[in-house]
Order: sequence, then C-alpha cells, then structure tokens
Amino acid sequence: MREDKAYDLAVIGSGTAAQVVSFRVRAAGWSVAVVDHLPFGGTCALRGCDPKKMLISGAEAIDMARRMRSRGVAGELGTRWPELIAFKRKFTDPVPANHERRYAEHGINALHGRARFTGRNTIAVGDQTVHCRRVLIATGALAAPLGFPGSQHVITSDRFLELEQLPGRIVMVGGGYIAAEFSHNAACAGAKVTVLQRAGRRLTRFEPELVSWLMEKFAEIGIEVRSGTAVEAIEEEGGGFRVHGRANSGETAIDADLVVHAAGRIPDLDLNLPAAGIAVENGRLLLNEFLQSVSNPSVYAAGDAAAKGLPLTPVSSHDGKVAAANLLEGNRHRPDYRGVPSVAFTLPPIAAVGMTEAAARAAGLSSGSIVRRSRTGTPPAGWAKLCTATKL
Repeated sequence: MREDKAYDLAVIGSGTAAQVVSFRVRAAGWSVAVVDHLPFGGTCALRGCDPKKMLISGAEAIDMARRMRSRGVAGELGTRWPELIAFKRKFTDPVPANHERRYAEHGINALHGRARFTGRNTIAVGDQTVHCRRVLIATGALAAPLGFPGSQHVITSDRFLELEQLPGRIVMVGGGYIAAEFSHNAACAGAKVTVLQRAGRRLTRFEPELVSWLMEKFAEIGIEVRSGTAVEAIEEEGGGFRVHGRANSGETAIDADLVVHAAGRIPDLDLNLPAAGIAVENGRLLLNEFLQSVSNPSVYAAGDAAAKGLPLTPVSSHDGKVAAANLLEGNRHRPDYRGVPSVAFTLPPIAAVGMTEAAARAAGLSSGSIVRRSRTGTPPAGWAKLCTATKL
C-alpha cells in the first residue's frame, strides 16, 4: 500500500474542463492532483475534435479536387487510410506526455488509474488513498448502451479513429455529429456508408436550411441516409454483419463490414458515487446552478460529466472556468450557454451559435426589432440568444 496523500483538490479526468480547473486552482496556491485511467488529454485532443480535423482534411482535399475537375485540375485523388491514420497520430500521440509535463511544471500531481470514491472526501486510485478537501468530476462521456441483440458487434467512435484499414461497407447507428462527420470521412475514402437514424431530421442543432445543403452533399458523395429507422438487431453473417431495422415502410436489412455507434453518449460516472453520497438521477449528477453536487457540497462537476450544456468542447471550457471560480471564490458564478458555438466537421462544415431562427421568432425576436433597437442603443431582451449559422 502506497502512502496516502492529501490535496486541496482532486480532479477526476484530464480533458478540457479538467485542465482549465486544475491550472487555475493551482495558480491560486491550491495543491492539486489529476487522476485518469485513460491517456492524459481527454476526448477533444485524443478521441474527438482534433483527430476528426486531421481526418477531414483528407476528405476536404479530395472533395476540392473533385469540384475543380474541368476547372483546371486534372487527375484523380484517393485515400491511403493507414497513412491518414498515421498523420493523425503525429498530432495525438505526443499529447499525453505533453500534458503530464505541463502538470509537473506547475506542481500538479498526475495519478494514473481508475478513481473510486471511498468516502465523501476520499478517493482510491489503485492501492493509494487520496484525501481531498474538494473534488471535481470531469470524466467526460461514453457511448450510450444500445440495448438490442448483437449490439456487442458495434464499435465506438474511439475505435473508428484507430482503424488501420477502412472496411468497404459501413453502417452508422444514429444520426448526430459522429454519424455526419465520420460518414464523410469514410465515403471520401471510398467506403459505402449507410446512416440509420430514428429521427426524421438530423442535426437539429443547426438551421434546417444548412442541414438541407449538407444532405445534398451526402447524396453527392454516395452516403445513404435512412431516416425514421430504428435498429433492432445485428447478426454476424458471411464474415460481416447484417443490420436489421424497422421503418414506417416495414422491416429492413443492410449488410455491412463494420457497424459504428453514433447514437449518443452519456456521462461517464463509474466512480462508486454512493460511497461519497453523490446523488444521481436518470444517469446524471444532481447539481445545483453552481455546478456543485446537491448532496455532497465538496464535489463539483464540469463538462460532459456535468451534462448541463451540450456535449461540446466550448461547454467544457466554460464549465471549467465557472467551476474554478466557484471553488476559489465561493458559489457566485453560474454557467450561461447561450453563446456557445457548435461546428460539425463535415463537407461543407456547418456552424451555429445561440438560438435558431425558429426559436428566435418563437421568443418574439426578429431582425427588424434588432435593427430598430440597436439604433436607439438599447438591445432587445434576449438579443444574445440570436442564432448565427453560416454555410462555410
């Protein structure tokens, strides 16, 4: 048994929210430990935004060449998937060591292992017990359980980003960010992609007009989208898989070499929370308006683990700033997600911030009222919520 240690703050997780809080609190003189059983760096840097940007850059090059055909650009471009993954790893592989070095330079203790609460202010990490005056839960999210027969055959987005070879036939289960972004990468690399989604319209965070432009691109590069289709089972067949679904038109079946989970994520809360008296409801931490546990005031949460805003990196960063301020100053700050931007790394990329046009109109806002009131110097109520969504 290693010697127990005590800290002012233990941060569980090492992603965006965890980094913001740990460095700000350490700068204020607190002793800090960061704990993670995964490589240090978090989802955005290792398994999300950054690696997706690396992969979509290849798809963008191919798409640009196709659009410039007969406009002075000749010849065909293709993708060598192993080399594209190697290119991605040049950016992601150094991340964990770089983070640990920064922690060491700032006097933050980095602990490897899965954290388990053993009391209201104690955490076990391997054979070591960590005593902490305060705790930040910033463990991110994981793929939601699918619950149909054969779901064990579905791979997560994390595993997709590590594929050494790209299979020829891919089915995406779900129609959100992951399905949109990964299907573009795979289709531009030569795979036949089918997206199965329950909802009638996809990417509802974005303006319908933008999504309709994007759907034209889906069709252009050969991605088949089946809306209103629920996956009911997956079975192995002939060295691949057969995905069974049900739509309004009846039963459907699609053959695939690979099936990817794109049906949403849930907070990763495998921390033995009852031992610390941390309340959970419907799979989410019960937090007050200050990102503090309602049942254990020593504990705060931020980012995807808090699940207060959308599962986006800017939300994690914002939560981190709010949580750090409340830890240092007492509960004075509340998160405000009205101006959080969102981008889908697709072809073309689409973006949004604030309210959609429909939501703005429902709230009684209009472009005319904005112009009239701006001339008087008095902004209309709720003006910060107005949506800015651009086709890029």
